[in-house]
Amino acid sequence: MIDREKLEQSLAELPLYVYLDIDPKRLEFSDRIRWICQNECPMYGKSWACPPGVGEVPDCRAKCLSYEKCLLIGTITEVSDTANISETLATRPPHEKLTNQVRDMLKEQGVTPYILSTEACAVCDRCAILDGLPCRMPGRMHPCVESHGINLIPTLEENGLDFYYSNDIVTWYSLLFYND
Repeated sequence: MIDREKLEQSLAELPLYVYLDIDPKRLEFSDRIRWICQNECPMYGKSWACPPGVGEVPDCRAKCLSYEKCLLIGTITEVSDTANISETLATRPPHEKLTNQVRDMLKEQGVTPYILSTEACAVCDRCAILDGLPCRMPGRMHPCVESHGINLIPTLEENGLDFYYSNDIVTWYSLLFYND
């Protein structure tokens, strides 16, 4: 059983914009989000963290809903202009580092979370999926939230949070699913 007070204290010490528990059943899963991955993302089919490598949306939904709880964490970073993709993407690794720190906090309490984050996965130089091989680092790879067909915007709005603030603010969110 997670010591909520200890977890809360540890989370409060991190430079997180937000952390909150959400009910996985309240998440919106949509094939429309997957359509965007397939038709607009250059990583589609190139990583185990992206579709179709993560499975179909109904399977992803079932996996997420197999967990009782979900911890949403978010970071916020200022950049000169979010249209500068290289500058914007450079803010992703610090978020991933924080996601892994939260993962480690949960693991210290005997919980192994299933993590969705911001990655199209940058762990390996070349993803094994391109060679028809299984993921070489499944414990380090976190599929992106959108890969599972999750439309995070309604959950954020329900909790008084924004996905987009301005042309100089980048927000990143991760979901850590777990059973207590």
